[in-house]
Amino acid sequence: MDAKVIKEEQIGRSVPRMEGAAKVTGRAEYIHNIRLPGVLHGKMFRSRIAHGRIVSIDTSAARAVAGVHSVVTGEDIQRLIAEPYYGPAFHDQPVLALHKVRYVGEPVAVVLATDPHVAEYAAGLITAQYEELPAVFNEVEAATSPIHVHDELKPAITFPDLKHLKGKRGTNIALDYKLRRGDVEAQFASAAHVFEHEFHTQHIMHTPFEPFVALAEPMDDSITIHTSTQMPAYVRLEIARLLGWPENKVKVRTAWLGGGFGAKVYVKIEPMVVALALLARRPVKMSLTMEEQFYVIGKHATTFRIKSAVTADGRISARKCEVFWNGGAYADIGPRVSQKSGFTSTGPYRIEHAQIDSAEIYTNLPPAGAFRGFGIPQLVWAYESHTDIIARALNIDPLEFRRRNILREGDEHPTGTAMRDAEFEEVLVRISARMGWDQPFDRGTGTKRRGRGIAIGVKASIAPTTSFALVNVSADGSAVLFCNTIDMGQGSNTSMAQLVAQVLGTSSERVRVTQADTDVTPFDMGTLGSRSMFHMGHAVRLAAEHAREQLEALCAETGIEYQDEHSIAQAFRKKFGMQAGNIFGVGHYTSRYQPADHDTGMSKEITPFWMIGGTGIELEVDTETGHVTILRMVNVVDAGRAVNPRVVDTQISGAALMQMGATLSEEMVFNEGELTNPSLAFYKIPGMRDMPVAIENEALEAETRSGPFGAKGVGESGTFGVSPAIANAIDDAIGVRLYSLPLTPEAIYRGICAARGEPLVD
Repeated sequence: MDAKVIKEEQIGRSVPRMEGAAKVTGRAEYIHNIRLPGVLHGKMFRSRIAHGRIVSIDTSAARAVAGVHSVVTGEDIQRLIAEPYYGPAFHDQPVLALHKVRYVGEPVAVVLATDPHVAEYAAGLITAQYEELPAVFNEVEAATSPIHVHDELKPAITFPDLKHLKGKRGTNIALDYKLRRGDVEAQFASAAHVFEHEFHTQHIMHTPFEPFVALAEPMDDSITIHTSTQMPAYVRLEIARLLGWPENKVKVRTAWLGGGFGAKVYVKIEPMVVALALLARRPVKMSLTMEEQFYVIGKHATTFRIKSAVTADGRISARKCEVFWNGGAYADIGPRVSQKSGFTSTGPYRIEHAQIDSAEIYTNLPPAGAFRGFGIPQLVWAYESHTDIIARALNIDPLEFRRRNILREGDEHPTGTAMRDAEFEEVLVRISARMGWDQPFDRGTGTKRRGRGIAIGVKASIAPTTSFALVNVSADGSAVLFCNTIDMGQGSNTSMAQLVAQVLGTSSERVRVTQADTDVTPFDMGTLGSRSMFHMGHAVRLAAEHAREQLEALCAETGIEYQDEHSIAQAFRKKFGMQAGNIFGVGHYTSRYQPADHDTGMSKEITPFWMIGGTGIELEVDTETGHVTILRMVNVVDAGRAVNPRVVDTQISGAALMQMGATLSEEMVFNEGELTNPSLAFYKIPGMRDMPVAIENEALEAETRSGPFGAKGVGESGTFGVSPAIANAIDDAIGVRLYSLPLTPEAIYRGICAARGEPLVD
């Protein structure tokens, strides 16, 4: 390879995706495609009531079906695992329902058969009798309801700050985060203006096109789990804990993921597949259908009450936020969402007096957990709609009002953490410049009215977390990176290879990245929350630097000047007399973090870096139908230094369009706890005809000084401002303010009729 190409700067280079050819030709490996001899397929029988005690389960008809190997219930699981409960925050979720069911769709029994169609048929023959119990579905009602989803709280060991909740009874509140800064009540009493509103978001589904799939392969004294997961290291940890085994007896490997978006973090169906395989002593595979995904995990519905005190000159002096997160029947990682995102609910503004109450609530609905944005889109929807309402009421331009109050470098966030490398104002400046905010705007005519809106949001990266990486340099100067970051479409393998190449002075094409395998790849907390580029990026950089130090020493020993892979190869040959040998570089990184004070919720170092994203929207509303056409979507994010600009651009688009679906159409509709639309025929994700007429993205080149080569995560930033920007633009177009998502044509038309004082004709 030409030396000039080799020495080319790798950071900032739009390297084509490493896996691109394999994916478009169908050669890429996915767990769904794995076939093993003797494998049994599992199909579930699920609860049809929202809350009740299990009286009996009749599996006789299913067992009698030809080709059925066995039928397994919760009691069978308990004979294998004494305490068959799992979960990252609370050990509250049984492998199969035990004694009670807590939501419609909860797994109650599993049929195993060599043919998945036989298993599915037999599962439909199972019946169960329940002593039905009262249920609670609304998050606000559940917070004080005498109906309790769980008898007591059972915090896991993963998060030490939850230990004080152990054994707590008589509550549906899994976690209640509080922040107290200054004196909000005094500010409200003396304020020139006080604004108070309530906003709602709906349950939605992650909808990865590769549904949950896992295959467990039992060995003599160990087990191998092939699974589509974002967190192989955690899967190993939790399975080992459940079985009482050392971690080295549990091997977890994955492949390319066909989407994750937070659905595949921590453990989902892996405990069930492992238990079934150990009981059957044969490999067991479970591949969920698209419909079944709706019953595994979703995005929190929320109720957000927000109250702001504003001075006569349009400055926010105090803000009170109360957020109720509908966590469903099992906590999953929901308590972390309510805390880690809850403390940003005041928004990206300088507010000296703040009060936040953010609570994760158990209800009798399917579980909710991490979803692209980790709770931030729900919050930004509320506080940026609220921001526009204030600005318009005070007759201040919405952009000017934001710039008047926005946090700037060195300012303290209400948590007490100083803002560093967070380009809030520049994001606003770039959106307004691209939109021509100060220029005349076509308002439309007749029944087609046009409007525009803007919104900006902030996310604190999760902390503390740890990542390890290993770089193996071969005698020809090529390298292999071993890390547990999971590429689920975000292009992380390509970007991580670029980091290695940058340090070693080679080209990214000369670096290969292994697929995750816990017997081979070192520990990583997980691929979630846009943490990988920052945390794993540092670990990869350190591992590559460690390898380079050894390579430079080898070159010095052999009298060869270190330049590129050619000089490396020469040094190896001179040292060993042939092309032989390896150099291993190891690196690990743990982010800095100061836990929030228990009483005030404040911390001087609440996050290692801030994520910022904003959106500008121009749209048209048909006042006869309520239909919205997005004419223009402008997304601007603070991306730090973009390692791979093309990948960053696609990440921004993907995030924004995903949130557009959550804004305009997507909703899991429940009737007394029963999901009424668990299919893509009735649950509407955006299609090609729903795309904005024009999309513009910009990733600010604003170096994050604490990040690897100035980079930071960007996979969620494009979601932040989409929902409120659309709502603000609708209000700008037709004078209708909506407070609940989704903003469907029906909801908009109802708002139009209400604004006109007209009765709605069904």
